[in-house]
Amino acid sequence: MTARGGAPVPDRVDRLLVRADAELAAAVAATAPPERFVHAHLAALRSAAAVVALHGDAPRGRARAVWELLTRVEPELAAWSVYFASGARLRAAVDAGHGEDVTPARADELLACAEDFRDEVGLRLDPDAGFSLRSARGAVTAAS
Repeated sequence: MTARGGAPVPDRVDRLLVRADAELAAAVAATAPPERFVHAHLAALRSAAAVVALHGDAPRGRARAVWELLTRVEPELAAWSVYFASGARLRAAVDAGHGEDVTPARADELLACAEDFRDEVGLRLDPDAGFSLRSARGAVTAAS
């Protein structure tokens, strides 16, 4: 894969995208809404981390959430940052064993958004790839 400008994408970025795709596949396979929610959120997190990694190491200083860093390096993705950051508290609750607040609709929404975000990240990293939607469900479709 090549990044904008024709430079090769660093291995670290590729690895993060592979992990994002694996999380999307796990989210699709999950039958319980809390599990689907967590995997979808982690997929988005890995996708965001790939964009941040493409821009180099995070600035030194206080620790920052990947969503804050994403907004700094790609301001056009700020809406995604806000959306996924808003799910962090719920994901932490699920991780702590309190998944009852995750409805099937909320889990499905987050999964759809995580898939869309992963596709947008892929296009930002390699605009020449075309708009081929890879789906964790196993189908590959091309947008018209």
